[in-house]
Amino acid sequence: MKVLWKHRASIVFLLVGLGLGFILSGHVVTNVSAVPREDYESLETFTNILSIVKKNYVEDVNAKDLISGAINGMLNGLDPHSAYLTPDLYKELQMDTQGRFGGLGIEITVRTGVLTVVSPIEDTPAYRAGVKSGDQIIKIEDDFTKDMSLMEAVKRMRGNRGSKVTISVKREGVPELLNFTLVRDVIRVQSVRSRVLEEGYGYIRLAQFQERTDRDLQRALEKLSQEKGGLKGLVLDMRNNPGGLLTQAVRVTDLFLDSGMIVYTDGRLESQKQKYFAHKEGSWTGFPIVVLVNAGSASASEIVAGALQDHKRALILGTKTFGKGSVQTILPLDDSSALRLTTARYFTPKGRSIQASGIVPDIVIENTPPPDTKGDERKRPVVREENLPGHLQNQQAPQELKDKERDKEKETERPVPPMSEMTPENDAQLRRALELLKGWDVFKQVVNK
Repeated sequence: MKVLWKHRASIVFLLVGLGLGFILSGHVVTNVSAVPREDYESLETFTNILSIVKKNYVEDVNAKDLISGAINGMLNGLDPHSAYLTPDLYKELQMDTQGRFGGLGIEITVRTGVLTVVSPIEDTPAYRAGVKSGDQIIKIEDDFTKDMSLMEAVKRMRGNRGSKVTISVKREGVPELLNFTLVRDVIRVQSVRSRVLEEGYGYIRLAQFQERTDRDLQRALEKLSQEKGGLKGLVLDMRNNPGGLLTQAVRVTDLFLDSGMIVYTDGRLESQKQKYFAHKEGSWTGFPIVVLVNAGSASASEIVAGALQDHKRALILGTKTFGKGSVQTILPLDDSSALRLTTARYFTPKGRSIQASGIVPDIVIENTPPPDTKGDERKRPVVREENLPGHLQNQQAPQELKDKERDKEKETERPVPPMSEMTPENDAQLRRALELLKGWDVFKQVVNK
């Protein structure tokens, strides 16, 4: 596929994801701009406090650790996605985009200061051990996780293959903590998987947006089109997809659109105002698409869903998405650490801000379980951007809507079955999507009346 845009000199690549959303800058920050006089006075107060703590604290403390803690406190006070990345954390973040790392296999977020599992990744140590979506990780080894940063928690749970780590989790409805001693493994996140649902109707699961997602998706589409009956309709499943590379979100969307805007970003600086467009070359437009989303569909997933919805290229089905509509810039520092700072918001082609509002499906349908489903497989709590303390407000939303979202009771949602067990019979959203595709011509006539 041809390059979709000209790279600015200061940008290496773009990422958007749940806990990962950012622009990675190629410039190393080595100095600061002029600081107003009143800010110097505050800095003087800070240095005085630093000196007092070093001299009088009950134990000897390292100035570097104190300053690192102060930086983290400053950034954590901005929004849930700005953070200071130590050299190790920065290296871990870069590994995420490649889809291969040593760890446990869980997607996590922080809700009200508590580390919370978004979902375990299929066929990983955490998944096999029985870690569930909605579990709250209270301890990692002997350390409590309350107010632990997301990146620090990721660092502690990752490690070499074969090494062990114990996590203690609190599960809704279970009075005591559950302890899991897990053996780390090499986690390979396969971003694209596909299969035939019925003759002529394909299914593609997008788990994440990684460096090769567009090429893997292209191959999956080619394979499905060569099956008996061709490709008369497609279910594109992005449920629990936390995001990833923005470049890949754009390229994936471009595969299904032959023209028009895909997404744009808007920030205070001109360099943060970017627009991305689709191209006719290589587009797959000869069949209808139903996109599945839920509360775990975030950032890059929301870009794809929003663009396909705005262009009426696909029908969006499921429940409201996560609502992460902000972009973070990663600024490498001269000591191999980095600063992750929220610098812009992104918008759908029609100018909709997804921040703290999410994508509302064209057809809202919960994934109700079959009658014989076991109790521990039923609905679990969900976490959205609007639930995270200090999240950026959606400037387009009226105040009464913001108040309503803030005071809303905790929502629940049934976990998505693993792909190996997923069928239209045990997945209500998948079943409805297939029904719509099979009756697409009739459906279009009803909608267009």
